[in-house]
Amino acid sequence: MSVWQLDFFRRPLRNEEGEVLWELLGCDRTFEFRFQRWCPQSQASSDWIVQQLQSLDRPLPQVLATFRPESLSLIQEVARKLGITALATRRTDTLKRWLLDRVSVYQELPGYTSDAYQPLAVPRPAPVPVADSLWGDRWRFASLPVAELDSFAAHPMRVRSLPPDLHPLRLGLASTQPLPGLVIDGGRKSLQLAQWLESINPVAVNYVPGAPDGLILEAGLADRWVLATFDDPEVQAAARLYHQRQNEAKGLHFLVIQPDDSGHTYTGLWLLQPA
Repeated sequence: MSVWQLDFFRRPLRNEEGEVLWELLGCDRTFEFRFQRWCPQSQASSDWIVQQLQSLDRPLPQVLATFRPESLSLIQEVARKLGITALATRRTDTLKRWLLDRVSVYQELPGYTSDAYQPLAVPRPAPVPVADSLWGDRWRFASLPVAELDSFAAHPMRVRSLPPDLHPLRLGLASTQPLPGLVIDGGRKSLQLAQWLESINPVAVNYVPGAPDGLILEAGLADRWVLATFDDPEVQAAARLYHQRQNEAKGLHFLVIQPDDSGHTYTGLWLLQPA
């Protein structure tokens, strides 16, 4: 599947007329193909982007992937007009590296404003609790040797998300590396919870120390959900071990939804990594 990673947003630059400049950046995952265009803010529109993409001497991709919530509706409209798909995803690593490199380029251009600029910053809403109508019976930390992931994932289950880019072997993890995770026994709400998780596109489950400590689910482009809070010393110690193992596994971890703790049936499995 052909995918272009795309960003269209204002930069810390103005043209000779004093108008804020927007920049269209696009690339493929390998960075062998890339393009860049400037756009005065008064012309920033889906039609302008469509014209730029159609002017490229290259077939259009099947998918336009974007990580920036502020530009999502615009990119979706572009994709609709071109008859292709827009994908909202935080996993646009090639594009993000390019955006970081571009900061020093902007500083050397005429019209640089010196305004505060964070190329990867997106709005960060406060986390909200998962609805009681979705939450399961209980949860616990777990771990699984990397070597057992594929056999575990082969169990019958309704929802399964194992992105190839996140496979432990592709990340260079040893087969004996403990892979940390979170298991939720959903009871009668198990399927409903798994389907809701599938709809919000989970990215990571992070341990956040505080008063109390908590588990925050990162999802979509910028959504955040409170999965659990706790102040029990034993649970806090388990959470710290979970966090340590995440770091040792290059951030990789898993989330499992199952009806109960029998270990016989599973509802959903997600392989996750902060992005």
